[in-house]
Formats: sequence, structure tokens, C-alpha cells
Amino acid sequence: MSNLDHLKKDIMTEIYENRMLLTSERDRPEGWTLISGLWSPFYIQLRLISSFPKTLSKVGRAMAQMIKEEAPHVNKLVGIAFAGVPIATTVSLESNLPAVHTRKLAGVKSEEDLQNALQAYGQHALVEGVLEDGDVLCLVDDLVTGLTSKIAARAQVKAELERRSVSDATCDDIAVLVDRQQGAREAAHSAGMDLHSLIGFVDEGLPLLKGIMPDSEHKLVSDYLANPKDFQK
Repeated sequence: MSNLDHLKKDIMTEIYENRMLLTSERDRPEGWTLISGLWSPFYIQLRLISSFPKTLSKVGRAMAQMIKEEAPHVNKLVGIAFAGVPIATTVSLESNLPAVHTRKLAGVKSEEDLQNALQAYGQHALVEGVLEDGDVLCLVDDLVTGLTSKIAARAQVKAELERRSVSDATCDDIAVLVDRQQGAREAAHSAGMDLHSLIGFVDEGLPLLKGIMPDSEHKLVSDYLANPKDFQK
């Protein structure tokens, strides 16, 4: 195994053991109803990662390596509030890439929501940190399912670039810790963006947990991901 593979294994193990990955068998028998309306027997909550600094440090090292290899043109990181901010910060410390972060705008989950919010937002900065002409920006977040919130974040960054009269800056890369592999990569391609995910949950994350999760729990999540419709109540 490469050093990056070892880091991924450690990260997934610690995500599970520290209950940033919850399951209906171990944690909540009633499961979860997702924003999409689908019922799910598992839930990923990476917002807790700052409470586990050793894990966060490994995430920083692994994602810094990933960005260097997959997106060497990037010269600045944009942490998406809230969960993306500590991740972007630790990646910045590992990579020496400067970082900025978006402000959290209440109720904004889509690009349409953002346009409505901008009319009432006033003169406050939409992005905190230094933005410069020619910046090649990479959005950083914890998790991606679809892509709606990331497209809204890019629109927020672009609005701030325009507000500051920053020229020739781009924001076409996204780096996440976990991709749930539910269509985000395809959506990114359609939007003219490149998605860089450290761990694809279906292809890598779940296999890495084989032998760490009890067999029955692992089978439950695997079977659900293979055909979620069979599990709807």
C-alpha cells in the first residue's frame, strides 16, 4: 500500500470508530430520511472532524497530496462554510497553499437561493480572505452528494470576485474528503468543473471498512447502496 492508501484506510477507520459514519444497526434503529426524501440506513456527519485533530491532520496530508497530483494549477483554497473551513485550513498548512473561506448565508442551498440572498445582503464580504488577480481557486468541503450546494458556493465566490474587481480568477475545481458517488462527478463535468474526491464511498470507503464494521452492518450498507429503492418504507 502507498502512503496515501494507508492514510485513506486510517481516515475511514477513524470516521467510523468516532461515529462520523452512523448506521441504523449500531446507532439509530429508525435510520435517516435524507433531503431527497429517501430513507437511508447510514448517515455521514463529517462536521465533527475538528473534534478529532489526529484524523483532521491525516485528512490535511492526504488531500494536500491529492490536490498537488490532480490539480497542480490551483494556487488558493476556498473552504466552504462551515465544514469545509477546518479542512481547507489543515490542507493549507500541509500544502502551503493560502486559504480563504465563504461566509455562511442563511437559507442558501442553491444558486437561485444565492441570487435572492444577494439582493438583501448588503456590503458584507461574501468571502473572507485575500483574493487576487489571476487566482486559480479550489473549493474545499467535507462531503458531496449532488452538486447543488457546491455550485451555489462557486457562484458566491464569483460574486465576491466581481465585487472586489478581481480579474482573470477562476473557480472550477472542487476537492472533498468523501464523495457519496450519487452523481456529483457527472454533475461537475456538466457544470464545467473538476471534482477531486479523496475517498469515493462506494468504490473505496466501504471496502476499506471490511473487517472493521461487523459483517451484518457492512452488508446492510452495501445492499442499500446497490439498490436504495428496495429499502424504502
